[in-house]
Amino acid sequence: MKAIQVKQTGGPEVLQLADLPIPQPKPNEAVVKIAASGVNFIDVYQREGRYKVPLPFVLGQEAAGTVTSVGADVKSLKLGDRVAWSSILGSYAEYAAVPAERLVPVPQGVSDQQAASVMLQGMTAHYLTYDTYPLQRGETALVHAAAGGVGRLLVQMAHGIGARVIATVSTEEKAELAKQEGANDVILYTERDFEAETKRLTGGKGVDVVYDGVGKTTFEKGLNVLRPRGTMVLFGGSSGPVPPFDLIQLSQKGSLYVTRPTLVNYIATTEELRARSSALFKMIAEGKLKLRLEHVYPLSEAEQAHRDLEGRKTTGKLLLIP
Repeated sequence: MKAIQVKQTGGPEVLQLADLPIPQPKPNEAVVKIAASGVNFIDVYQREGRYKVPLPFVLGQEAAGTVTSVGADVKSLKLGDRVAWSSILGSYAEYAAVPAERLVPVPQGVSDQQAASVMLQGMTAHYLTYDTYPLQRGETALVHAAAGGVGRLLVQMAHGIGARVIATVSTEEKAELAKQEGANDVILYTERDFEAETKRLTGGKGVDVVYDGVGKTTFEKGLNVLRPRGTMVLFGGSSGPVPPFDLIQLSQKGSLYVTRPTLVNYIATTEELRARSSALFKMIAEGKLKLRLEHVYPLSEAEQAHRDLEGRKTTGKLLLIP
């Protein structure tokens, strides 16, 4: 099979198209013929070596496809089942062996490309809005990078709950996208200081929650726009890691909460994984969650997909097709 292998960490040029054996399932695994693989920032971090993975490895954390073989102990799946997964390495390939308990069924009404698009970003947006800080109707959320992969879905979900959404974006084009997804107010952070503007928009009261996947360049000002006892949800660091800071600041700024969640802990059990993905697929099938497939690349063009993602040239989901 063809697969994108990383033999040494570095820039996009280290992504090599390799010929590897089709995997055989262990007793608890199913082998899936991949129809579409998602491209995500975690792939970039692993390729760079920021997140350590033993070399060599096949990149990719998210995909959907069809079961072609199952291990001896697998009772929940059969050949031909459509499935998807997230947070298991090895999806930039034509086939992958995945633990059966980490696979979720893809229902009718949801395509393979749609399923591959939301397993990581969609479930992230879902746990952030429904669990990490369970957003309520009438509350106000600040969403950074609101036209990005997670940001767009976050805005849609928050809007669907009935919350007020203040979105930050970098361009007029992205501002328009954020409005289309349901943002009530959009701040171009390249033209205006988002801290001052958020305070103005909330009449000085501040927001209930900040959803921040940007990190280094937004974190400190984000704390300043929270209401007393508000919550900072730092779920990523696309601008770099947040520098160390003294926790006494949280009391000085109004007894704030800060959390640094990650998807793995919100899909830790098979039951939670399947409940979360099922809720997501239901939103898609019912038209309550709109996906934006930005670009579909052949598997062999993984290097270009990474260059486009890192170059901030994209506003929707990038997929690789084996």
